Amino acid sequence: MTLQFVWFVLMALLLTGYAILDGFDLGVGILHPLARDERERRLFVNAIGPLWDGNEVWLVTFGGALFAMFPEAYATIFSGFYLAFVLLLFALIFRAVSLEFRGKMAGDRWRRLWDWGFSGSSLLATVIFGVAVGNGIVGVPLDDRGVFVGSVLDLVGPYQGLVGALTVALFALHGALFLYLKTEGTVQERLGRAVWHVWGAFLVLYLLVTISTLLFVPSAATNFRHYPWAGLVVVANVLAIAYIPRSLFLQRYGRAFLASTLTIACMVFLFAMAVYPNILLARNDPSLSWTIMNAASSRTTLTIGLIIAGIGMPFVLTYTGIVYWTFRGKVRLDEHSY
Repeated sequence: MTLQFVWFVLMALLLTGYAILDGFDLGVGILHPLARDERERRLFVNAIGPLWDGNEVWLVTFGGALFAMFPEAYATIFSGFYLAFVLLLFALIFRAVSLEFRGKMAGDRWRRLWDWGFSGSSLLATVIFGVAVGNGIVGVPLDDRGVFVGSVLDLVGPYQGLVGALTVALFALHGALFLYLKTEGTVQERLGRAVWHVWGAFLVLYLLVTISTLLFVPSAATNFRHYPWAGLVVVANVLAIAYIPRSLFLQRYGRAFLASTLTIACMVFLFAMAVYPNILLARNDPSLSWTIMNAASSRTTLTIGLIIAGIGMPFVLTYTGIVYWTFRGKVRLDEHSY
C-alpha cells in the first residue's frame, strides 16, 4: 500500500508540473488571436518558443508512469477514451506543427492559417484535459472486468463541459500573466487590461464548478471529511485566487503569476483528493473502480520504477531550471526567432 500511495503522489506531482508549465503555453495559444499584427503574434509565439517542448516532457512522463505502475487502469483509460486521445494527440501535434510552419513562408495568409491552427489546437487540447478531469471526478461506466462500457456521449456532459470551460479560463489567465511578464510597451498594457477580464471569467466558472461539485458529486468531498487537514489546501486555493486581483491592482504581476501557479497546484491537489484512492472511478458501481491497489503493478515493478524516478527526475528538474534561466527576461525578436 505504501508503494502504491507513493506512486499516486508522484503522478499527482507530475500532473501538477505539467499543468503549471504547459498551462501557460496553452494559455498563450488560447490568447493568440488577441495579437493585433505580425510583430505581436511573433512576440506571443516566441514567449513560449524555447519552452513549450520541454514542458510537454511532464505529460509524457506522466503517461509513462501510468502505463508502468498502473497498467490495468492505463488499459481501460486508453481504450475507453480512444477518440478523445486521438483528438488530443492531433491537437498537440498540430500545435507543434503550427509553431514551426508559420515561419516557413512570408505570406500573410500562410501565417494566419497556422496562427489559427496554433490557437485552435491549444483550445482543443485544453478542453479535452478539462473534460478528462471532469470524468475523473464523476466517473465512467465500467463492467465487472473494469472495461469501459459506455459511449462517447457518456464522457461529455454538462458537468464535464463546465470543468473544461474552467480549465480554459484558468490556463488563459496563467498564460496572460506569463505574457505580461515577457512583453513590454503597448502589448503589455493591453495584456494588463485583458487579465482582468480573464480573471473575472475564471472566478465565475470556479464558483459554478465548486457549487456543481458539492451539489451533484458529493462523493468528491468524502476524503475531506476523512482528512480534515486537506481543508488547509482549500483555504490556500481561495487565498491564492483572491490574491491575484490584489496583485493586479498593485501592478505586481510577478506575484500574480506566482498566485496563479499556486492556484493550479492547489486545484490539482483537490482533484487528487476527490478521486483518491481511485485511478478511474466506476460511475455505475464504485466497487468496480480501478484503484491504486487493484490496478497497480507488482511490488518489484513499483520499487524499480521508484529507483528510476529517483535517478531521472533530478535531471528533468535540472534541465527545466537551466532552460528557464537561459531564456529569462523579455522577449526579443531576431533572425532566429519564430
